[in-house]
Amino acid sequence: MIIAVDGPAASGKGTIARALAKHYGLPHLDTGLLYRAVGLHVLREGADPSIAADALAGCRFSDAMLADPQLRSEAAGAAASVVSAHPAVRAALIERQRAFAARPGGAVLDGRDIGTVIAPHADAKLFVKAAPAVRARRRHEELRGRGLETSFDRVLLDIRERDRRDTLRDHAPMVQADDADLLDTTFMDIEAAIDRALALVEARIRMAAND
Repeated sequence: MIIAVDGPAASGKGTIARALAKHYGLPHLDTGLLYRAVGLHVLREGADPSIAADALAGCRFSDAMLADPQLRSEAAGAAASVVSAHPAVRAALIERQRAFAARPGGAVLDGRDIGTVIAPHADAKLFVKAAPAVRARRRHEELRGRGLETSFDRVLLDIRERDRRDTLRDHAPMVQADDADLLDTTFMDIEAAIDRALALVEARIRMAAND
């Protein structure tokens, strides 16, 4: 079984995807980490993530980099949104993601284009969203919890700019797949969001069994 979980930053999709993976005993891939690794590699090389050639060179990051705690930094997140707009970068990473989705028994992947590009044949698809101000509050609290001081307004600005880039890019923009279930977590705590996600996936499993 393949489960695709898409949505904007800080919508809760990563936590939901991990919970689904644990519930169904499936491997999980946060595909955003791949783009964060590219972005962070570019920054560490002193290159420019907005330049296609520099971004493509960043795809040569080592697998060990996926465990780097700096991938969760706001700088890495912002750079990831920039490099992901380059078609060459997405093409370089697409097979890596599809290979993960094709694992025996299935997998859970979360990102921006899983249900539309990486695994359009997924058995269940969720598009997780929340109001920008709510997502900014969640991210702000997360950053402060890690000892990183930044203003709420700055985080909100970053969230909105990231949304703009992700939805307006020419190649594989972030959109809800036609056959994806919408999950709006604006007024939900994480437990309620996970329960709703499980219910939606179970409904898809039942529908498939009855076909």
